[in-house]
Amino acid sequence: MTTAILRNPSVVVIGAGMTGILLAIELEKAGITDITILEKKNDLGGTWRENTYPGVACDIPAHMYTYSFEPNPEWSHRFAHGDEIQAYFKHVSEKYKVTPKIHFNEAVSEASYNNGKWTTKTNQGKTYLSDFLISATGILHHPARPNIPGLDSFQGNCFHTAEWDHSVELKGKRIGIIGTGSTAAQVIPEMIKVGKKVSVFQRTPQWIVKVPDTNYTEKDKERWRKDSNILKKFHKWYTFAVEQTFSKAVIGKKIPHLLMSFLCKRNLKNSIKDPVLRAKLTPNYRVGCKRVIVNGTFYEAIQKPNADLVTEGIEKITEKGVVTKDGKLHELDVLILATGFHPFNFMRPMNLTGKDGVSIETVWKKKVQAYRSLFIPHFPNFVLMLGPNTPIGNFSVIAMSEVQTKYVLKIIQDWRKKKFDSIETTEDALKQFAAYLKKGMGNTVWLGGCQSWYLDPDGDPAMWPYTWSRWEKEMKTPDYKDFELNSF
Repeated sequence: MTTAILRNPSVVVIGAGMTGILLAIELEKAGITDITILEKKNDLGGTWRENTYPGVACDIPAHMYTYSFEPNPEWSHRFAHGDEIQAYFKHVSEKYKVTPKIHFNEAVSEASYNNGKWTTKTNQGKTYLSDFLISATGILHHPARPNIPGLDSFQGNCFHTAEWDHSVELKGKRIGIIGTGSTAAQVIPEMIKVGKKVSVFQRTPQWIVKVPDTNYTEKDKERWRKDSNILKKFHKWYTFAVEQTFSKAVIGKKIPHLLMSFLCKRNLKNSIKDPVLRAKLTPNYRVGCKRVIVNGTFYEAIQKPNADLVTEGIEKITEKGVVTKDGKLHELDVLILATGFHPFNFMRPMNLTGKDGVSIETVWKKKVQAYRSLFIPHFPNFVLMLGPNTPIGNFSVIAMSEVQTKYVLKIIQDWRKKKFDSIETTEDALKQFAAYLKKGMGNTVWLGGCQSWYLDPDGDPAMWPYTWSRWEKEMKTPDYKDFELNSF
């Protein structure tokens, strides 16, 4: 009996963050050796390379925020700090020999599909030819600067949290922070520790849940180094706990949502004693409509004597500081923009062209969509990892990438067996998938009366409206009736 010889596809992966590293490991395990990773910066790690602001940490428990095959006994906190997460990804990349596959300082400028191959060009003037092109550029990596009149006229230091300027001396300074989301909730307490006066400009208050941030001792780590099964149990337990609480709460499951609402409201009531300040910090939308913030330091910090919560809208920014709509000038030395990211850019601004010269800008002109969050009509053998509707209520993005990677590998393995040469989703399959998503959105909290980065320009949440286990089940096997398969 002869064994069929499998083809060895060439694969170009864009981005050396968490997903790019994972793809390289899993492709290699499957016997695929022709892998090139193109990384725009001089280091790997994506989000955790970019975000180095004081207080940066993950809001998913650390033992859940690891690859399932690589538990980490070295975490020192329940919610890992950014530098430790970056060190973890570097360790994994070295251990699994991913680093030599990464071409650093090579930003992709354009990629186009012709005659069954992808041609990818970088800003270094290099060209790569591949059978598959996989975008692992992540979701939140294009910093959004607020459109406020006079922003560029400010004479002090001004920077976005994702572009932190570590050369700026903050001690004893008058610091302004625009924004109160997840990042702001981490950075504000750190600024209040060092600033003379810290003005927090809040447009919308947030729901905050407090989960104790345990410190792990050297003794704990020693035990975990000897027995990795303990870590696997942690991973399982946290995954179960987050799925049953946060994830079910946001898709409208009654009891988890009641529990989440109770915890957030009790946290606000118990933490903020001044009724005037508490009223300013009380959201007018359902818990979970915006991402629930997991934080144990913000409420305490905002009550310090050098902290000022400003809820008047911003009129403009001048050379000296921020002018609010009541005409007051808040004089500042430093202005920090904790204003989030452009969540619908994905692999753009690169120029992506599918078959017959169709541009991604044309396909996404009306709406950013992808079948199963991964495939786009007219773009054969192209995969968008963590695409629209991937985010699953306060869940670990590593777990999402692992599920998607298994799905994509099944397709690539069928290509290797010569079942097809090119694969793309159909327009019809995308429409049906979009309708399926829309049908589930009615029960979710994302339509609960708030403006959030979850919503696309049409007001539709770019989220998964069903349970995590349902998503896992549906992602087990590709349904080829939803694809156009071609052989050359």
